[in-house]
Amino acid sequence: MTATPQPSWYDVLGVAPDAPAADVRAAWRTAIADLDPTDRRFALLNQAAEVLLDPDRRAAYDAELQAARPEPALEPARGTAPASDLGPVPDRGRRVVPAWLLIGLAVAVLVVAGLATYVYVAKPSDQSVADATAAAQSAAERAVVPILSYDAKNLDDSRAAAEQYLTGDYRKEYDQLFDGIIKQNAPSTGTVLEAQLVRSSIVRADPDRVQVFVLVNQTRTNNKVTQPQVYKNWVTMTMEKVGSDWLVAGMDT
Repeated sequence: MTATPQPSWYDVLGVAPDAPAADVRAAWRTAIADLDPTDRRFALLNQAAEVLLDPDRRAAYDAELQAARPEPALEPARGTAPASDLGPVPDRGRRVVPAWLLIGLAVAVLVVAGLATYVYVAKPSDQSVADATAAAQSAAERAVVPILSYDAKNLDDSRAAAEQYLTGDYRKEYDQLFDGIIKQNAPSTGTVLEAQLVRSSIVRADPDRVQVFVLVNQTRTNNKVTQPQVYKNWVTMTMEKVGSDWLVAGMDT
């Protein structure tokens, strides 16, 4: 009986193996748009996107797929006599293995064993990862509201409320966005943007770095639109451990 091939990450997202990153990201966002974070498919789609949107991991994955493909059966060249006509077949069970190959295999085994020991020793406990994940998720939920909110009448306060949750590097990016867009436009439009946390979900977790999906509702008003308009927004927040605090190191909306 022939085993049914397992679907690849390309199959999960419904994209071709040579699809560019932009197509992969678009397919992923479309697929998760109406899913609840608790849905089993949500985590599966995120895992597929995580691999295919990382150039190094995607290259390694493509190599695995290539290696897993069955090799075509070898056919005798035209004009070659059948094996039964070529005389006695040598005893393949007594093939001599070169000494250099045995030595190479022994060294490889030792290296792999050493790496396995290192990974076992260095790998954090499941409990430490769980504790880190919970702390990072809570920090992301606290940070997302001030970061995605501002009031045109109190922009300095809005900035200060957000910056306390940012790493030093990401604060520079935030300040550029704030000064270049928000501060230049909000005073004249009178825009007030208020974010409200809906729910969050973990994408990837390590002891010092956690990615969190956060769903927020953003309510906007301005001088021309006095009736509040509500927008749903998914945000991927990268949280990093800085000292004893979890801070926002990046956001993808």
